[in-house]
Amino acid sequence: MPTLFISIICLYLLGNIYIFLRGRQALKAQSTGVKVLLSLIFWGCALSFFVSFLLRDVVMSDFIGQTLQETGTGWLVFTLYMVILLALFDLLRLFHIRIRSGFYIALGITLSLLGYGYYNYQHPDTKVINIVINKSVNNEDKPLKVVAISDIHLGYGTDKAMLQQYVELINAQHPDLILIGGDLIDNSVVPLYAEQMQEELARLEAPYGVYMVPGNHEYISNIEASKKFIQSTPIILLQDSVATLPNGIQLIGRDDRHNKNRLSLTELTKDVNPELPVILLDHQPYQLQQTVASNIDLQFSGHTHHGQVWPMSLITDHLFELSYGYKQEGNTHFYVSSGLSLWGPPFRIGTDSELVVFNISFK
Repeated sequence: MPTLFISIICLYLLGNIYIFLRGRQALKAQSTGVKVLLSLIFWGCALSFFVSFLLRDVVMSDFIGQTLQETGTGWLVFTLYMVILLALFDLLRLFHIRIRSGFYIALGITLSLLGYGYYNYQHPDTKVINIVINKSVNNEDKPLKVVAISDIHLGYGTDKAMLQQYVELINAQHPDLILIGGDLIDNSVVPLYAEQMQEELARLEAPYGVYMVPGNHEYISNIEASKKFIQSTPIILLQDSVATLPNGIQLIGRDDRHNKNRLSLTELTKDVNPELPVILLDHQPYQLQQTVASNIDLQFSGHTHHGQVWPMSLITDHLFELSYGYKQEGNTHFYVSSGLSLWGPPFRIGTDSELVVFNISFK
């Protein structure tokens, strides 16, 4: 993992050097003062990602925190699309096809994509999935309505105002049960306490309660600090544990893969009644065959964000057996969500933010 992380950082820095050099060529007619000013702005934006990460546990004003967060992470996507477009134009030059003002065209296309991506991110979809579980439950003569969300990443990126919109969106569905598939918290609990986000989470309404499992970002934020914050809310954290609802449905919450000593599915299901419905929350959708073999009726996961922006979605499709959406194998239903919010860059390009509504019927 450290090697991969270092490789990504090196590619990011090399990409910015490439953009910077191509930008200098486009600005050769400008005065030295303009070049110096734009250079300072460019590298300030490019390095703000590292600054925002290093200062994630520092108490600061919301404005400064959000500016660093959105500039730093947004620059990742800016770099991605600028490099793709500039490399394409340079490739065309090898075939004696010259694009005049190529840098400015690339800049215009990139900014247009970011504008679209920001708008798309601000308007999440509601996905309705109707499934049948061939088991009976206690006193349940109508479908169970479950709202399932993942990857909210509360922090400087997803602030209290946005959380308020999400809570209203969830409550508007009038769910019987709310499930959170991990990564409720982004990189630190500091901004959550600063904005008192537990007040908004306390407004979530569901007769059967609100349950969640840890994601990798709960560990990045310090798992003990994350658990303490969650305890200040009505959310029930399932960490390698099982909860049985009044109607007999059994919820299994599996700890994140960050915990190398987490329990296996075999261990978690040893005391589960196979005659009653079983729902599994597992943040990262790996080893789906184990879920089928364990007679799980429904697994809900997140983590992938479906790549968040194209072409990263092609990578997640390659890395995961199911990187997004619904799949049924045998009697087991799977759903991997692209996330209600997102990590880092506030853009959705080629993917959607979503809230998932399961209407579950029982037989």
